[in-house]
Amino acid sequence: MSEAGSREPLRVAVVGAGYFARYHLRAWQRIPGASLAAVCDVDRARLATVADDCPHAARFDDLAHMLDAVRPDLVDIVTPPPSHLELVRTAAACGAFVVCQKPLAPTLDDARAVVAAARSAGVGLAVHENIRFTPWHREIGRLLRAGTLGRLHNITMRLRPGDGQGRDAYLARQPYFQRMPRFLVHETAIHWIDTFRYLGGEVRAVLAWLRRLNRFIAGEDAGHVLLALDGDVSALFDGNRLNGHPSDDPRRTMGEMWVECEGGVIRLAGSGRLYLQPHGGEEREHPYAFADREFAGDCVHALQSHLVAHLRDGAPLENAGADYLRNIEVEEAVYRSAAEGRWVRLDD
Repeated sequence: MSEAGSREPLRVAVVGAGYFARYHLRAWQRIPGASLAAVCDVDRARLATVADDCPHAARFDDLAHMLDAVRPDLVDIVTPPPSHLELVRTAAACGAFVVCQKPLAPTLDDARAVVAAARSAGVGLAVHENIRFTPWHREIGRLLRAGTLGRLHNITMRLRPGDGQGRDAYLARQPYFQRMPRFLVHETAIHWIDTFRYLGGEVRAVLAWLRRLNRFIAGEDAGHVLLALDGDVSALFDGNRLNGHPSDDPRRTMGEMWVECEGGVIRLAGSGRLYLQPHGGEEREHPYAFADREFAGDCVHALQSHLVAHLRDGAPLENAGADYLRNIEVEEAVYRSAAEGRWVRLDD
């Protein structure tokens, strides 16, 4: 692997050629210091469909063959969760740094095994948790760290992507969503569990009510999750995948957010714009620059650039596999709370 500070481009291999992998493939080719060397998928027909997204990358239908032929510095796994453990084991055995798409694994025990596999092989592991890397969440984080509106009190995320209606829900993009026995929290709210931790601190207890609104899917698709964070901060995830919210692109922000502080409120609109309302004053737009391209403000590119900075320049790593396990512990506490109808404290 290229050492920190090396000027050689990192050789990147992507495993998976499905719907979301295309965002990864296009982003890798725009990042200085990275070279997309190969893409692998066991489905040859699906592999052929990504040719336009990575015309200069070699294509393989066998992972071991690809690893032996390419010798990548970084392996990017973009496949459904049940495949992750074996893929991480195989990629880590070749000595490559591994980044693995979320959900990291179907269960907490499997996620721990994924982390252990990378640790045992002596390689780095990151989780592709991209929502904290959206430009609006990075700007909200900057405003909070700067103390612009004083001490944080509460964060509320009202998720309304409007893509979960009826028999055909999710089939156009990610059909396996319909079959997931755990859906809203495991697949979607986990993004905001991670983002709440990024913005507000560690989660200490959770209270949850979950339900299924669309009878054609297996898992829950609506619910409320209340999290108690350090410093008497609360965070509320109000999620419903069936209804929409005001936006020309409901998938840009997936909903609306309010960040309440002692000196006022930061509001995220569905447009990606931010608004500040000082306590007792008028709301005004907070101007900041962001690229409205690809998925969610180009957050895939931002995350992958972050990985390159870590590997080439030694920059601190967010969402390291071992650290990410806390998100999954919170997820497990959410499902336990919903099943038992009570607050569940972590670390008890």
